[in-house]
Amino acid sequence: MLTQSNPTAFQVHARDNVATLLAEAAPDEPLTVVGSGQPTQFAARETIAMGHKVAVVPIAADAPVVKFNVVIGIATRAIGQGEWVHLHNCRSQLDERSGHFDVHTGEPGDNPYA
Repeated sequence: MLTQSNPTAFQVHARDNVATLLAEAAPDEPLTVVGSGQPTQFAARETIAMGHKVAVVPIAADAPVVKFNVVIGIATRAIGQGEWVHLHNCRSQLDERSGHFDVHTGEPGDNPYA
């Protein structure tokens, strides 16, 4: 059953495997995904901040992460439905350094200088 009080995530395209949260979600809290197709609902697996991505389906390791019907990254490990999709579990296809970015600041962690 869909309820209006749940945090909402917006899925831009029906082929996207991630959606963007429009409000912060807490672990085990139901999320409602709207945007393309029928609204769906599943539980968040962890705290996910507003504006961040959540997996709307399981994503296999080394599989594309898709948003806007465009590959925006590659999963570095299996990502379950309801998990936060960010720097700790996906990388860029274009920048090999992206696997070393700090999950909170986005700063590269492979710099030899401070």
